[in-house]
Amino acid sequence: MQTQEQSSTPWPSAGRAWWVAIVLMLANTLAFVDRQALALLVQPIKQDLGISDTAISLLYGLSFTLFYIAVGLPIARLADRSNRRNIVAGAIFVWSVATSLCGLARSFTMLFAARVGVGAGEGGLTPSALSLLSDYFPKERLPLAMSIYQIGIYLGNASALVIGGVVFTHIQPTASIILPVLGAMKGWQLVFLLLGLPGIVLAAVTFTLREPARQGVGAKEPSAPLSQFFAHIGARRRAYIGIMLGFALMILVGNGTAVWVPAFFERTYGWTTASVGKILGPVVFLCGTTGALTGGYVATVLRRRGMAHGNLVAALFGFCMLVPITIGFPLMSNPYVALALVGTMNFFAGFNYGGGLATLQELTPNRMRALMSAAYMLTINLIGAALGPTAIALVTDYWFHDPKSLNLAISLVCAVASPLSVVLLWMGMRDYRRILASQ
Repeated sequence: MQTQEQSSTPWPSAGRAWWVAIVLMLANTLAFVDRQALALLVQPIKQDLGISDTAISLLYGLSFTLFYIAVGLPIARLADRSNRRNIVAGAIFVWSVATSLCGLARSFTMLFAARVGVGAGEGGLTPSALSLLSDYFPKERLPLAMSIYQIGIYLGNASALVIGGVVFTHIQPTASIILPVLGAMKGWQLVFLLLGLPGIVLAAVTFTLREPARQGVGAKEPSAPLSQFFAHIGARRRAYIGIMLGFALMILVGNGTAVWVPAFFERTYGWTTASVGKILGPVVFLCGTTGALTGGYVATVLRRRGMAHGNLVAALFGFCMLVPITIGFPLMSNPYVALALVGTMNFFAGFNYGGGLATLQELTPNRMRALMSAAYMLTINLIGAALGPTAIALVTDYWFHDPKSLNLAISLVCAVASPLSVVLLWMGMRDYRRILASQ
């Protein structure tokens, strides 16, 4: 069987490959700017629209996930047989316009609809991006490239927090301002309007990338039929299920806390929205990016030293470290101790991504990779993006019946999901080792 190392197709130059990784990282950054902006704006949006924590969680999770799921699989199928660069450019443009439309929303329904548009756009990014990276980087460098891409999560989250914090230092989130043509707007709406604009520029920059030759198993074949795809998955189902569900639960914790951490600092410690943005943003950026780069480097070193499943060993270590941190940080009486733990949480969350994503790409033939990435994104978004924020909101609204018990709700949800993520990833790694041994 042909492998990536045996492929006669030369790899793109290192300079071009890293430029692709940087542009895709910036795209991922903009994708997460919108998500974290909504998290920062929980309190002013609730006040202005008169909605509950559960409604906020639907804006963050369900609205986004509906069309992310509907668009992701068909677009991934297209990416396995056509130009992935063009798909990425179109996706960036669509979600950027939808992000700006969030700023024009005057009701929960309008904001929900705009969020659906954001999800529809972002559904085309990651499957195509991960497939592109797999054809630009040989597998010994792929974990680090995947980590670079995932830095966008933390750069996006931090940028939204910092930009929001700066804006709200001068404009109150619920204050009215008058803009030409658009008329009266609230401060929180202005943030959404501005955050959508850079994506239109980046969509144009994306056309500087080249569609690479496909590498590895199945590279010269046409897009695999769905029956072949499901047969491939079925033969390795324990590895795929363990890895995907393990990451889905880790992301349930990550998304759930990302949405509610700003509100947690406001409700528990009395911080203002502006203060949360300015203080939390740099912490998320520094710790998350450092963790992503460190995790990618550790996975790469383990692979170079002959540990074929080193990608998942690195991820499993990060998963284990997250268990006590995610349960404990909401229970701290001192806000700066909680902040330090949130930073540590972001470090180990970032630590996991590169190795896990690289493993899924290596486990999958070339012409199935975008579809597999879409199946992965479908899983983590159904469980992580949709259920994470909503689970915490439901516990707050219907178990504790008190918004100020948000810290207890976060800790309780993490106490269930974090240990389960470790168990599932360990099960997936065990079967992955069996597959490697049989090759």
